[in-house]
Amino acid sequence: MAKMNVCGKTVYKAVARGPILVLDKQEVQITDATVADVEAEVARVVAAVDKAKAQIATLYEKALEEVGEESAAIFEVHQMMLEDDEYLDSIYGMIRDEGMNAEFAVQMTGNTFSQIFATMDDDYMRARAADILDISSRVIRVLTNQEDVNLSDCDPSIIVAEDLSPSETVQMDKSKILAFVTVQGSTNSHTAILARMMNIPALVMTPVELNQLQNGTEAIVDGFTGEFLLEPSEDEIAKADEKINAELEKRRMLEALKGLPTETKSGQQVKLYANIGSVEDVEYVLENDAEGIGLFRSEFLYLGRCDLPTEEEQYNAYKKVLTAMGDRRVIIRTLDIGADKQADYLNLDKEENPALGYRAIRICLTQPEVFKTQIRALLRAAVYGKLAVMYPMIISPCEVEQIKEVVAEVEAELKAEGVAYAIPEQGIMIETPASVMMSDELAQMVEFFSIGTNDLTQYTLAIDRQNEKLAPFYDAHHPAVLRMIQMVVDNAHKHGIWAGICGELGADMELTDTFLKMGVDELSVAPGAVLPIRKLIRDAE
Repeated sequence: MAKMNVCGKTVYKAVARGPILVLDKQEVQITDATVADVEAEVARVVAAVDKAKAQIATLYEKALEEVGEESAAIFEVHQMMLEDDEYLDSIYGMIRDEGMNAEFAVQMTGNTFSQIFATMDDDYMRARAADILDISSRVIRVLTNQEDVNLSDCDPSIIVAEDLSPSETVQMDKSKILAFVTVQGSTNSHTAILARMMNIPALVMTPVELNQLQNGTEAIVDGFTGEFLLEPSEDEIAKADEKINAELEKRRMLEALKGLPTETKSGQQVKLYANIGSVEDVEYVLENDAEGIGLFRSEFLYLGRCDLPTEEEQYNAYKKVLTAMGDRRVIIRTLDIGADKQADYLNLDKEENPALGYRAIRICLTQPEVFKTQIRALLRAAVYGKLAVMYPMIISPCEVEQIKEVVAEVEAELKAEGVAYAIPEQGIMIETPASVMMSDELAQMVEFFSIGTNDLTQYTLAIDRQNEKLAPFYDAHHPAVLRMIQMVVDNAHKHGIWAGICGELGADMELTDTFLKMGVDELSVAPGAVLPIRKLIRDAE
């Protein structure tokens, strides 16, 4: 194997060194053949789907035991996908209408649905394209009597593959995975989620030819530079080992910061919270000693399912988070779903410009029963902890007035029913230029601001942050964005409320000192960024 050095897209910043294990999957060759007995062919699919669901149920239990509910939840999504009427009807229709054989019908349907997901604007939904292909491949393997790939007995290795499905990663012995390197994939793929959970380096979109790689070849994965080095020199090995040891020492030092206040040497205090996307993420919040939850994305209760979550489902999820967090503040963002985060049961039409379309609070205020169900669940759960609720995509005071009317209506209903409830702290997200310009007036109507810098930057610069062609023009540190943040903080303090940041800039260590000088009261970041940011703040004057 010749020496090679290529770069991929970093998922988790760490360094690993060891032998590679190439997962070169041999795809089943499917041909289009006409069948005589179409109902018999449909019956084959029904039986294969049932067996595939049984296999997924087994994988779910294994994942639940080994990597927890968060990673196991992907198999619940796979179960729902295999029960989706549109998916199944497409397969049955191809067989009955065209006489197509089962294997080809499943493959064609999987490819079609995968392409639909792949073209969506939302990162999370795009990542589901791989899940559609995964379940389709599983059904085809059942139809062709193929066994699953078994990766449970590998030696400690750097796993290299075209891509890795949830089914494959869950079968691995996690203690033997040094790093992941994939040719395809995304930062929201199951592989990426697993890498971040395990704190191991991972690269996606790495340009390597799998058939040119040999198992056992020594390699280095550098999550800081994005480099994948094969047959490294002694000097490269020494540098990698130095980075590995430095990271281990850094982690040990950061551990010492647990339990210490987040304040500068001069005594300026900042609330340091964590962003989460599911109930199961709470363990990472507590593990990293975050002082609260600054953003719980409640939309993940709504995605990947066929109908709206009930009041009880939401209440139990919120209650579980609040109970686990004790006396630490938990800020839950109300439903932030829209044209790019599709939920068929909400009847959202495809839009030409979804970022500027029917989303977030606009859905809630025009579908009040959906909104009221969530507010009821939140008010009921509020008795179990220090809950705060924030409303996304606000552009005017009249929206806040409408929200208050809904909350008052729900409060009256709960009181009349004799149901225990509490009114949580009420705040809004500042993520539009309109809300920035109206922040003086808005600050008199709410108890806090949380600045969503991702959307605020996008809307301020008029740049789609997911359009790679515009990357040279996208500047998250643009003076206009920073001036807007300062304006929001000043107007918040003018009226006696606090202002925080829950967007990606909150974890941007190049701006931490700037935010301290601005007087930002709270930063909400990924759980793994809490201790590094705390160190930076404690080192500041």
